[in-house]
Amino acid sequence: MTTIKTKYLGGLRTENIHLQSGAKIITDAPCDNRGKGQSFSPTDMLATALGNCILTIMGIKAMDNDIDIEGTELDITKVMAENPRRVAEVVMEFRFPQKGYSEEQKALIESVAGTSPVPLSVHPDLKQTIRFIW
Repeated sequence: MTTIKTKYLGGLRTENIHLQSGAKIITDAPCDNRGKGQSFSPTDMLATALGNCILTIMGIKAMDNDIDIEGTELDITKVMAENPRRVAEVVMEFRFPQKGYSEEQKALIESVAGTSPVPLSVHPDLKQTIRFIW
């Protein structure tokens, strides 16, 4: 069963509809690759998916262990490489709210960072740099 329906809108832009929810995402090629840079690029989406998948699995672990990580913020930096043009590294910096986490709670949340589907699905040459700010 189809999960996402994508339509090319022209001008290096796509519209993507998540069929279950109806949510839409527009992608646009970046300015340095002949696009307008007016929305997420496909490589931005890859970096976003990586960081959000990790944050989601940490949320599941937190929920299962009665740890409140609501308000956690994530800064994602995508590093591009040339020849071939590709994402070489994604730097993810997780900033947790000041809620007095124990060292055991921190270790538990950090332990699942690389175990979610997206980090396990991307090519092993993609460098995934994860930082935790407690």
